[in-house]
Amino acid sequence: MGIFGRKKRGRHAMAEPDESWEEDVAEEPEEEPEPEPDASEGPFDITEAPEDGRPRIDLGSVRVPVPDGTQVQVEMDPQAGGVRAVHVVTAHGQVTVSAYAAPRSGGLWREVIAELTEQLRNDGAKVAPGQGEWGPELSALIGDVALRFVGVDGPRWMLRGVIAGPQSMAAEAPAVLRDIVRGTIVDRGDAPMPVRTPLPITLPDAVAEHIAQQQAQQ
Repeated sequence: MGIFGRKKRGRHAMAEPDESWEEDVAEEPEEEPEPEPDASEGPFDITEAPEDGRPRIDLGSVRVPVPDGTQVQVEMDPQAGGVRAVHVVTAHGQVTVSAYAAPRSGGLWREVIAELTEQLRNDGAKVAPGQGEWGPELSALIGDVALRFVGVDGPRWMLRGVIAGPQSMAAEAPAVLRDIVRGTIVDRGDAPMPVRTPLPITLPDAVAEHIAQQQAQQ
């Protein structure tokens, strides 16, 4: 596991969880009208990637923004020997962005979020549906951890983002998640893939070398 940080512009403290967000989740709020998406904003397909100079980590299939004051954490899969996930650790929680192969017709996220809702409820989580700039979102509370899920259907890909953090940060966490998802660039590639196949993650050479050195020392 490797952690790489960007210079902070200020100090951030993560407060202890409180009970306010739990009460909001338990009320199961009604869904708000779905807003109209802004075509000028992301996430972006590689064919429409902006040249905005924003710092991103290039993971092959996705290029994920790395805001100031955050760290990049690489989660390895010891059995498969590859990368399981890459997380952006912020002051409001850990953000994970994943891309999947999707049908040309779109609509995969609505299927996935319905399955996520059922799975989380079966696991005993308190779940609340919501609406965001890309459509359905999902909030969940598991113990002291607050989760927020968003998803975006793109051209032959689906992007899923989740932020996990303490209840005390639950009010600010969705905006942090949306900002990272909005700035993400997806490179689906042209190879045929079964629907729902995770797009492969590759690490930058410097990051891969650093992790290899850490593993050799263990």
